[in-house]
Amino acid sequence: MLEDYLNARKLGVRQMRKDVAEGKYPYLPALDDLVESDHVMKVGIIEIPIERIVGTKTHGRQNSFATNFMPLIDPKSEFAGKWARLYDSQVEEGIREPIICFEYMQRFYVQEGNKRVSVSRYVDAAGVMGNVTRVMPEPSEDISYKVYMEFVDFYDVCPVYGLEFSKEGGYAEIAEIFGENLTDLWPAEKVQNLRYMIHTFDAVFEEKKGSKLDITPGDALLVYLGIYGPQSLLEESTSEIRDNLTRIWSEILLEDKGDEAVDFVETPDEAPKDTTPLASAMKILMPLTGYTKDRPLRVAFIYDATPETSRGCYAHELGREDLISRFDGAVDAIRFDNCRTDEEIRKAIDVAAIDEDSIIFTTSPAQMPQTLKSAIEYPEIQFFNSSINLVHNAVQTYFARTYEAKFLMGALAAAMSDNHRIGYRSTVPVYGIVADINAFAIGAEMIDPKSKIYLSWDSMPTADWRTLLQENDIRVVSGPETIKPTEASREYGLYTIEENGDITNLAAPMINWGKYYELLLRPIVDGKVQAKTAIAKDVAVNYWMGLTAGVIDVILSKKVPYAQQKLVSMLKQGVMSGEANPFDGEIHSQEGILRTADAERLTSKEIITMSWLNDNIIGTLPKKEDLPAAKQEVVEVSGVDRVQEN
Repeated sequence: MLEDYLNARKLGVRQMRKDVAEGKYPYLPALDDLVESDHVMKVGIIEIPIERIVGTKTHGRQNSFATNFMPLIDPKSEFAGKWARLYDSQVEEGIREPIICFEYMQRFYVQEGNKRVSVSRYVDAAGVMGNVTRVMPEPSEDISYKVYMEFVDFYDVCPVYGLEFSKEGGYAEIAEIFGENLTDLWPAEKVQNLRYMIHTFDAVFEEKKGSKLDITPGDALLVYLGIYGPQSLLEESTSEIRDNLTRIWSEILLEDKGDEAVDFVETPDEAPKDTTPLASAMKILMPLTGYTKDRPLRVAFIYDATPETSRGCYAHELGREDLISRFDGAVDAIRFDNCRTDEEIRKAIDVAAIDEDSIIFTTSPAQMPQTLKSAIEYPEIQFFNSSINLVHNAVQTYFARTYEAKFLMGALAAAMSDNHRIGYRSTVPVYGIVADINAFAIGAEMIDPKSKIYLSWDSMPTADWRTLLQENDIRVVSGPETIKPTEASREYGLYTIEENGDITNLAAPMINWGKYYELLLRPIVDGKVQAKTAIAKDVAVNYWMGLTAGVIDVILSKKVPYAQQKLVSMLKQGVMSGEANPFDGEIHSQEGILRTADAERLTSKEIITMSWLNDNIIGTLPKKEDLPAAKQEVVEVSGVDRVQEN
């Protein structure tokens, strides 16, 4: 009907005037103006999401439509009559003939069928059938090109348009969530489910975000799925999805800010404070009173194993016991052992919530996914996870700057080695661990330019570190940081292997978890802040304290000669004063010069996420797929990028 054309034209004129007022081009863009490329590939006939059709292939009909694809031509024209008849056909029997168009960077440009697209837009159709040819972009180092090439691989196994990411890795992450990969065809049911989820989520997300955020709906979808899982979008109502999105909106804001959203707290006085007007008003209305023996702060620690079987759990357990004694009854701290699976972690947190615990510490990076889910469920509880560089608002993270201690021990190791060879046993390549290895190697290299660090990964099933030591005549070794209670072994810390096989302990790095936990909880116990600190909603707090905060140290054996004791002491003072740092100035990786002599010190982010090894290290980073299943889980959550990419 011509009346419908008149209505559609009004929408087009209105859109054109709006674009002109905002200084935008008021007509459809033409692909020929945007890109020149002879590299094309046939996609075939598919259903194209209507909102993805953004322009024309050539200039032919460019000015006939506004940017919303509504018509602009005079109602008395032949064009208007054809549009009206096409509309009538659409209403009566639908549009069956596919359009011909070109896809470029997930946007579609029409060569034949502009009026069909216009009518489909007017009747709010979800999509239109089209015979599609893909125009490939020119190769570049631009992030958009790299992400698009990942999409091409994704589309080959899961033909879905409309899923876009602002950074690399998103398509692989989506595949993993669905239990699939980017090399094998997905089952048709999963492809259809993903289409439905994208359509459902995008509508809710766009409604909430407006024009305030720069991230793509795909970026936000990954955050949502990481917390609520695919079943939420498949089974819950739009209102429930909207409520879920509201609960995790602070996590979406962090994703939008990227690296700028991470606040590394390296000394106690840098801890964030809530300075909002609401917080000030609450302090007046509800003055803080602190905690006492009669009214203790209730805290829960959740371990992935037991202190008797795990070095990490043993260290945190010593900290928990020390924490209780430091506050003389004002802190009541319980523990939950063997919480490895999501279900076990959730059950422990549920019990802690029923017990009215105000603070919950989960002590492994692998526990973070369920910790985050529980933090969303229990917003009144403050959650901490012992990890670093995991960006969440609902869960604060904490770990020690252990690379500072390793730097001192590397220097000592080189001073004690008479053949330039030093062994180094590491665990799993999660954030911070590679910095420990490199700091140790750089410390050794500063004392002995000929030093070589032979790296072995205890988590590798094929690792045979004893053979490595024997074959290379290594007698100075950096082993695990602490002992395991069930093993009567002296092979920990920095030690030497004597000719008769005896072990002589030289030094050990010590994380004083009791002190660390005191620093985290002291402001709460003393009544200076609420147990649930209301920090800025667009910041992820990562506590990363070290020597200056007194939470780590290097304990020296009396068997270390006095000159080497002085060496360690001098380096320690240099680190604490800020004058000495292994990552200052010129740095050489195994692949060549990484930083020149006049370069600035690496940032905290660069130190934590480094995925290279110093040039005097003999060894490599392991591949994730070569690690045991339990260690792969940890790497998946908190592993350095190179390990995850291998």
